[in-house]
Amino acid sequence: MSTTTDRPNKVHEGRNVKRFREMMGIKQEKLAASLGEDWSQKKVSVLESKEKIEDALLAEIAKILNVPEEAIRNFDEETAIYNIQNNYEGANPNAASVSSGVFRDCNFNPLDKLMETMEEIKKLHAEKEALYERLLKSLENK
Repeated sequence: MSTTTDRPNKVHEGRNVKRFREMMGIKQEKLAASLGEDWSQKKVSVLESKEKIEDALLAEIAKILNVPEEAIRNFDEETAIYNIQNNYEGANPNAASVSSGVFRDCNFNPLDKLMETMEEIKKLHAEKEALYERLLKSLENK
C-alpha cells in the first residue's frame, strides 16, 4: 500500500491557483486586474498551466485570493483523496469510533464549519471587491 511519503512531491502550483481561484468564485479576468496592468486573462491562463510559479508572484496571488501561500504551494489532490479515502469512519479498525464515546460530545459538523468559513471568505472578498470598485470610481471622478 502506498502512502503519501512513498511518492515524490508532484504539486502543480498553477493548477492549485486555478482550484483556489474557482473556489473563491473569481474569474481569470478579475485575477488579472488585481495583479496589475501587465496582466490579462490569457496571461493568467498561461500561469495556471505552469507547474512552478515564482515565489514573489505566488505570494501576491495568495494575498489576492486570501489564502496562505503554503496552501497553494503544498496542496496535492492525490494526497487529499488518499487522506479522505483512508480516514473515513470504519477505514481503520483500530481507530476510535463514535460508538466508543470519543466523539459523543462533538456538537458540530466539521463540514458545516468549513462551509461557513468559505461563505465568510466569499463575503469578505465581495466586500473587498466593492471597496475596490468604489476606490476606482473615486479615482475616476478626480
